[in-house]
Amino acid sequence: MIVNVLDGGIELHNIIAKREIAPDIISLEVDAPLVAKKAKPGQFIILMIDGKGERIPLTIADYDREKGWIRIVFEVAGKTTAQLSQMNEGDELFSLVGPLGKPTRLEKYGTVVTVGGGTGIACVYPITRGLKEAGNKVIAIIGARTKDLIIMEGEMKKASTELLVTTDDGSYVRKGFVTDVLGEVLRKEKDVKKVLAIGPAPMMKAACDITKPYNLETIVSLNSIMVDGTGMCGSCRVTVGGETKFVCVDGPEFNGHLVDWQEFMNRLRRYERLEKLSLERYRKQRRRWENGRDDIR
Repeated sequence: MIVNVLDGGIELHNIIAKREIAPDIISLEVDAPLVAKKAKPGQFIILMIDGKGERIPLTIADYDREKGWIRIVFEVAGKTTAQLSQMNEGDELFSLVGPLGKPTRLEKYGTVVTVGGGTGIACVYPITRGLKEAGNKVIAIIGARTKDLIIMEGEMKKASTELLVTTDDGSYVRKGFVTDVLGEVLRKEKDVKKVLAIGPAPMMKAACDITKPYNLETIVSLNSIMVDGTGMCGSCRVTVGGETKFVCVDGPEFNGHLVDWQEFMNRLRRYERLEKLSLERYRKQRRRWENGRDDIR
């Protein structure tokens, strides 16, 4: 077991609430008072499930400083997230470190637009709330492939001035991509000062393509490429404005108009095959374990 040490204190990290908020999308509230005390929108934590597991970075989706918990929302995409999804209330994480990364710059800009796609909605939620609290008019756009995958709609409605929802297949509210809605908003609203978009890489790139003719600063989060999360492994290096940056220590947020998107997406796919193989192996072993024939390693 590893405990987080901050400001001279120590803490254990127990899961205090668990919900499946969409198919294969899990929300966990974790007891972490020292992290909650320092957390700001845009930052992330690194956790380990056990002493033999990998370290994975996850964005802080919410926090409560008084009650001392943080919230993480993740989609089951690999072995570790599959294992994490099997943990229950009362279970203890082996380690949790944070908050890490540079927080979102929250100022009073005027009218701003936040865009969340898929699990990116969880990342953009505290940012949306923070921008509204700073006195901005916040138009929030959220979307997913289908109605079942729309998450945190109620929270986003409260956090924003206006909430627009869309689904790729038209199964809820309207048919279309979040970028389609973004284009409509920019044609209608003539005084938007800033856009923040978080979600799949193609979505963020498309959002930047739409805002570029308006010369409108568009902040994106490249958190999905992080591995080590502390700048030591070098796996999250990206080119921004012609310079090499490390997402975990220089970001995770950058001006999307300066990102080399082709390089970013190529690097993002490096471990895709291995992650799928690892997840398949884990699920096969778990089925054997459930049938009493094996142990999970």
